Amino acid sequence: MDMDTRLLRYFTVVAQEGDLTRAAERLFLSQPALTQQIRQLETRLGTELFTRSRAGMTLTDAGMALAASAPAVLDAWDGALRATRGATARADRILRVGFVAGGANELTRRIVAEFARRRPGWRVQLTRTACDDPTAGLAGGTADVALLRLPFPGQEALDIEVLLTERRWVALPTAHRLADQQEVDFTDLLDEPFVAAPPESGWWRDHWLAADERDGRPPKIGAVAHTPEEWLTAIAGGHGVALTPEAAALETTAHDGHPDVTYRPVRGVGPTEVGVACARGTQVPQAVRDFIEACVTARDEPTPAT
Repeated sequence: MDMDTRLLRYFTVVAQEGDLTRAAERLFLSQPALTQQIRQLETRLGTELFTRSRAGMTLTDAGMALAASAPAVLDAWDGALRATRGATARADRILRVGFVAGGANELTRRIVAEFARRRPGWRVQLTRTACDDPTAGLAGGTADVALLRLPFPGQEALDIEVLLTERRWVALPTAHRLADQQEVDFTDLLDEPFVAAPPESGWWRDHWLAADERDGRPPKIGAVAHTPEEWLTAIAGGHGVALTPEAAALETTAHDGHPDVTYRPVRGVGPTEVGVACARGTQVPQAVRDFIEACVTARDEPTPAT
């Protein structure tokens, strides 16, 4: 019997949440659509996987058996997809580089140039990912190597080389009471609503909410953004403020940015780091190793005079 891995993924989330509404929100599906998918899976398997009640969704014995096995099946399938896609890209002499929030800033061009020197005939395919994927494609197998903001969930399973450290700034609605200040104290932001990444982004979300630097005061969430465009729109619309890397703030300002968003340095909050990351292990492709070496070379070179 053929099985759609999508149905297994939906089942796994419902099993984890024990509630259709929460599972549907996490999967960005409507509740009726998710219900239909779970019914379809039960029909294919010929058994009920959940007992439905007002209290939620409880796994049946068959459901518990599937819940115990499904994660390993999905991990194996994801691993096979990553290996296949990576091999295809390498055969075409393409290195897939994911990045978030500006990549390695001004280093990015120097890194790409150094990699081209090391690997003539190869092409770097740079892909910016959404806010809900802090691994920039590494987790999903759509990137061979990535330029990432640290920290992020799952980083302990990767090899990471830190490339640079920079301040965090704040993005404010232009009409905000603090927008006229040259520098903003983080204590003045503690009671402000924040535009945040989705909850499933874990440490990434917490870092950009400065959750560890609030003296136990939980952040207020004014909006959740999945893409840079949603992030900007929410801030411009007055739904909240947000911390952002200094380089991203300066780059956006230099290109005239959004007329309703203003960026200011923040006092009293720690810096952020940018690193290059890849899968850990002895089977890392040489092209990936060459890219990491290119990153280190670009980092250690003197900054060209302007």
